[in-house]
Amino acid sequence: MGISIGTLADKSKIEADHPWEQVQPAVTIYEYLTRAKSKYGNRPAVTFTLTSDPKDAGETLTWTELHGKATQAANLFRSLGVGENDVVAYMMPNASETVWTLLGGSTAGIVNPINPLLEPEQIGSILNETGAKVLVTLKSFLKTDVAQKAAEAVAMAPGVTHVLEVDLLRYLSPPKSWIAGLLRPKNPVSHSAKVLDFNNELAKHRSDGLDFADSFGDRVAGYFHTGGTTGMPKVAQHKYSGMIYNGWLGSELIFQEDDTLICPLPLFHVFACYPIMMSIIGAGSHVVFPTPQGYRGDGVFDNFWKLIERWNVTFMITVPTALAALMQRPVDADVSSLRIAISGSAPLPLELYNRFKEATGVNIAEGYGLTEATCLVSCNPIDGKQKVGSVGIPLPHTEVRILHCDETGKIDRACATDEIGEICISNPGVFAGSTYTESDKNLDLFADEIFLRTGDLGRIDEEGYLWITGRAKDLIIRSGHNIDPAIIEETLMGHQAVAMVGAIGQPDAYAGELPAAYVELVAGKSTTPEALLAFAKEQIPENAAIPKHIEVLSEIPKTAVGKVFKPDLRKSAITRVYTAALEEAGLNAVVAEVTEDKKRGLVARLVKTGDVTDDAVGDVLGNYTRPWEWRD
Repeated sequence: MGISIGTLADKSKIEADHPWEQVQPAVTIYEYLTRAKSKYGNRPAVTFTLTSDPKDAGETLTWTELHGKATQAANLFRSLGVGENDVVAYMMPNASETVWTLLGGSTAGIVNPINPLLEPEQIGSILNETGAKVLVTLKSFLKTDVAQKAAEAVAMAPGVTHVLEVDLLRYLSPPKSWIAGLLRPKNPVSHSAKVLDFNNELAKHRSDGLDFADSFGDRVAGYFHTGGTTGMPKVAQHKYSGMIYNGWLGSELIFQEDDTLICPLPLFHVFACYPIMMSIIGAGSHVVFPTPQGYRGDGVFDNFWKLIERWNVTFMITVPTALAALMQRPVDADVSSLRIAISGSAPLPLELYNRFKEATGVNIAEGYGLTEATCLVSCNPIDGKQKVGSVGIPLPHTEVRILHCDETGKIDRACATDEIGEICISNPGVFAGSTYTESDKNLDLFADEIFLRTGDLGRIDEEGYLWITGRAKDLIIRSGHNIDPAIIEETLMGHQAVAMVGAIGQPDAYAGELPAAYVELVAGKSTTPEALLAFAKEQIPENAAIPKHIEVLSEIPKTAVGKVFKPDLRKSAITRVYTAALEEAGLNAVVAEVTEDKKRGLVARLVKTGDVTDDAVGDVLGNYTRPWEWRD
């Protein structure tokens, strides 16, 4: 850690003293990784453990060994016809091979991580959109359907010429490896791509240098599909400069050579790939990835504090949903090595912060970033003033403006201090004008063609701290009145029995939308929707924002990185409201499903339970804004 930032004045001084063009530590990822090998050599770089058992020694690679594996991977991909403009996709849980593919893929060509939890149709669509030539994925293995999904997706993507399979069996020893091998599910291949064993092919290539010339300048080296709460992914383009900028920030402002990070976040998400992986390359730190599924892995939450003790962790990387789960378990190990927790991905409720600090004695530094900006935008100072609930100070060489724009991106006006508007940003991670691979999706995306319009609502206070207040598209619009769902979510999170909240606008025939809240409870706690509603009425000062419906779920739907997945909540609300309206009208129809159409958004699909006419249904559902149709 070479630079300290605690105030907005510090940020300005850093920018003046360290212009980005002068301090950028490398031009390409391979140059950046080679620099780490030269500086840190035999120090530990990356550890992967197959299980959450604190006694699992896992597989640890030094910086020299990691450099060698990434070099072999890059040479392998080039041998399969991958050039600088060609795409290596990977659809992998966390593993050592996932790291090698990330680094080798961005060296040989353009790397394209894909969320294995997506459906085959979505995966196939991403492979086609990016024009992927090679896919790295799992060989069929127990308790996972990744290989099966990959086979289905590749059948829809004829541009994929090679599938490289990673066999997790190599992480097991006898007799577990024998049993897992015998019980391995069959994976019928229904595509024409050539299937090869990743590690066998890797071994055929040299590790001491590239077989081809590295890139000579900045270029697109990453394609990441959006991982937010929308249902239809878009593909963002990332350049070397943006990737390395994230690494420079982490290595200069946060991490040091003797730090150990624990990162149970997926390596198909920008948070793990850039602020974590690129930062440790810059700082020479050590990162531990526990289990293929990260926080979702068997026993990770139950063993988490023991893992902190086992690896002498100084930084834990987390998201609010993981923190909520951890706070349902006692701190049953020595966590005195822990300096701080870094949380991102979604806003951190104040009550959750307080619970964590009381249980561990450790602060949480909340940060903000997004896929479209190659991630990092702002962060609460690690060694400076932290404002709980804010996402801190914009990072060096990042300009954040709070603006009111028209639909085309023309700036109507800039917001005053503490005035809420759209968060718009410019930094080395923003690929101005070409954020997405689909050119149509870049239309109207930039304010004055410079500042990326994030779609997030926020404000900047008098000390320069950024506060996220919601998503522009998540606003609940009740009779023209805008309601920020964060008001409802923050309030209900203050109830002692509540672990997680998702607030949305449910359809209403009169007001357009009414606020509704879905709640997940703390394990072992109980309450009722009625009690939660009474609590909300006492705490929410704005009558219009009091939920008209509260529902307790066994588990709130979440994305792979722990965000509340609001499309599923909206689908549930549409199903409930429309079906109730049809029943009240005495019509023989119910909502069978709610699907997402690219042009129309969420569409209710109905089935008949008896005789009913289109006109009769139209008279009822025509009062709502969301469209409907009959299911075939």
